[in-house]
Amino acid sequence: MQSYQQARRDKPLTQKELEEKYEEAQEEMKEVLEWKKEEETKFKEDKFKTPQARAACKRNFKKIQKRIESVTGMIEYWKNRKEGMRHFRASIELNEYWASLKEKAKKKEEAEKERLDKEAEEKVLKRRRKIA
Repeated sequence: MQSYQQARRDKPLTQKELEEKYEEAQEEMKEVLEWKKEEETKFKEDKFKTPQARAACKRNFKKIQKRIESVTGMIEYWKNRKEGMRHFRASIELNEYWASLKEKAKKKEEAEKERLDKEAEEKVLKRRRKIA
């Protein structure tokens, strides 16, 4: 039977390893930003063969934004670790970052729901006016 657990590390990460992890996270951010730029140019050119391709491009923007937020969190984590913060404290900071993102998403969702409810009410009022 194959085990997928990583070997336990008894020694903490060295400063050099922490810097490498930080640089890797920054490189990943560059790749994500390049992906974002590609999708934006593709969307602006508007040369889609099908409406499904256009919708897929729009969905990619949400994926890109989520990936940017994820990589930003990891950059902050490795930056804190590089500056001498222990894993426990850096993880708490990372969890606070994720909590703030969830709160922002929740507020945005509530605002969108309110907007849709308001639009629905306006449509009902317009229909009633036409009937009367």
